[in-house]
Amino acid sequence: MTVFGRMMAMRESVIGSWGQRAYEEDIVRGRFFGRSSFILNTPDSIRHVLVDNYENYVRTPAAIRVLRPVLGEGLLIAEGRAWKHQRRTLAPAFTPRAVATLVPHMIAATDETIAKLQAAGAGPVDLREAMQRMTLEIAGRTMFSFGMDRHGAALRDFVMEYGERLARPHFLDLLLPLNWPSPQDFSRARFRKRWTHFVAMLMAERRAAGKKQGAPPSDLFDLMNAARDPETDEAFTDEQLGDQVATMILAGHETTATALFWSLYLLALDPDTQEQLAAEVKGADVSDASDVERLKFTRAVVDETMRLYPPAFLIARAADAPDTIAGMPVKKNDVVLIAPWLLHRHEKLWRDPNAFIPSRFMPPAPPPDRFAYLPFGVGARVCIGSHFALVEATLALARIIATFKVELVDQAPVMPIGVVTTQPDRSPMFRITRR
Repeated sequence: MTVFGRMMAMRESVIGSWGQRAYEEDIVRGRFFGRSSFILNTPDSIRHVLVDNYENYVRTPAAIRVLRPVLGEGLLIAEGRAWKHQRRTLAPAFTPRAVATLVPHMIAATDETIAKLQAAGAGPVDLREAMQRMTLEIAGRTMFSFGMDRHGAALRDFVMEYGERLARPHFLDLLLPLNWPSPQDFSRARFRKRWTHFVAMLMAERRAAGKKQGAPPSDLFDLMNAARDPETDEAFTDEQLGDQVATMILAGHETTATALFWSLYLLALDPDTQEQLAAEVKGADVSDASDVERLKFTRAVVDETMRLYPPAFLIARAADAPDTIAGMPVKKNDVVLIAPWLLHRHEKLWRDPNAFIPSRFMPPAPPPDRFAYLPFGVGARVCIGSHFALVEATLALARIIATFKVELVDQAPVMPIGVVTTQPDRSPMFRITRR
């Protein structure tokens, strides 16, 4: 395929640009815009890049162009000392104990979604949209302790506008150095000005609501606002806090909505597995984080869904200095790709790699290699919100399937598209009936 052909394929879907070799070979070496590229599919090489020598591998200029306008200099973008400061400061807000205090927000939003689905009657429903609205509501409540009734539409508009117009890299985004703005960068800058103003308004509204004197933190904003770097005692500035709020809301709600949609889609295609999940949650009082931990099969369904449809389908890095990976020389600025989409379906790493088999994540099956299953990344830069996301997805899926039997209205396949997350190419309609 020509460079232009690859570029056009990547704009439509990165997933669709990979050929069969990428699912069979250990390392796929290629050339892209005059640089070597490496797709890594072996646990040892992935460990080297993401753990042993992770400081040598930084985000690619194209990724920074796409992500910085919506995430600023937040945790997902930051490098070096800035990243270490942010990671240390945020870590206490995402411990299992801290997440447990946020579970009531998750349950309230999930139950309201279930009630709305019941009230809608027996007609076909768009569960993808329902999951997006629900996870956005959860993001708003866990962040600010208030619902997104007034601001949800505006927030969804921001997300849709950026995803449709500005998130897909153009040719010049890949070709130009980062300090040379591409035509899209001017549009992204205008978007960022409006977006940061919106986030600042949300923060101001939350501050105006106040916090009871002496009361424990009630949401992520409380936790992040009070956070201090344990080494320097520094707090976040307002600008830094705004970038963290944007990162947590956007990264959290979109990836979890994607995981829940694909879970419901797979369960609709596999009624026996759906009934097994329903049997596990029948009569269970799924009302706190400890209850979620007991839902072993439900969690296995979530894990297997994220194996087949990892929300974050690609980790792209550029070498900051020369290195050697699996005996192959890597030059400065060479591109290293670790694609959970490929890794999770690789023929050398998984039995029946394209089949939906949740039991592979249940005893007595051995756990997967830590560097062969990366729904949240691995190493120092593993997703800080992974526990939050797993609790949210497991709890929500359990409560939905405990209430409804889920079926597809039509059997036409839904194809995955890799743009920012692993999205479906269309929103299929579902039929839900009360159990």
